[in-house]
Amino acid sequence: MRWNLDPAHSSIEFSVRHMGFATVRGRFTGFTVDVESDDETRLSRVEAVIDPASIDTGVADRDAHLRSADFFDAERFPEIRFAGTTVEEVGRGRYRVSGDLSMHGSQQQASFEVDVRDPINDPFGNVRVAAEGSGKLNRKDWGLTWNQVLEAGAMLVGEDVRFTLDVQAIAAEEAEEGAVAA
Repeated sequence: MRWNLDPAHSSIEFSVRHMGFATVRGRFTGFTVDVESDDETRLSRVEAVIDPASIDTGVADRDAHLRSADFFDAERFPEIRFAGTTVEEVGRGRYRVSGDLSMHGSQQQASFEVDVRDPINDPFGNVRVAAEGSGKLNRKDWGLTWNQVLEAGAMLVGEDVRFTLDVQAIAAEEAEEGAVAA
């Protein structure tokens, strides 16, 4: 079964250590997620494409720096792409999704955990499903190595990036007939 992303009710967010003691959070506003399940709604395939130029941390100067060649180099590498290769059910509605993550001209294996809720019928006649996922990656594995050593010896930007995704999707067969509502 194919599912269509409901972007109005979906998000991809991240957090990273700043100056060794604080956390900076941000999100990507431009992305697509392609999901398939079997007839019993067990997750079977996940693919995602993120526009790195859509990064939003709430600070325009920081966002511009993150889009620059020091980090994502969004002009040269206009997409971050995840292509799932395996989906392992690790509990009822819980999965480990592994695959190829291409970012900044480099492709590495990545995985994350995802919890999928049972589908519901929404008030507009659509079959809808929701999922929450999370994971962690080391940005240096994809060549995102810019940093600055601070006076006390801490690094300005942490290497580990935690990410979360909250996704709602509508069954493709239903989405063509029904309207998506806020």
